[in-house]
Amino acid sequence: MAISNIYLIKDLSRLSGHSIHTIKYYLKLGLIQESGRSPQTRFRYFDDGTLTALSTIRHWRKERKSLAEIRRLLGGGA
Repeated sequence: MAISNIYLIKDLSRLSGHSIHTIKYYLKLGLIQESGRSPQTRFRYFDDGTLTALSTIRHWRKERKSLAEIRRLLGGGA
């Protein structure tokens, strides 16, 4: 079993090229999910899967797909 890297939202922003605001918006829309939260600080934690999802979302946005279409493609429902 491979061990996944853990990222904070600022790390995701730096590595993916998305702004923190955009990442929070994608969280709100359900396009990505946090993998956990710190009980003490309430910081969100993310993993490599989130980084991959952000890359996929960027690719589909460049193809001019709407966020609703992307949500369906990612299996997020209607």
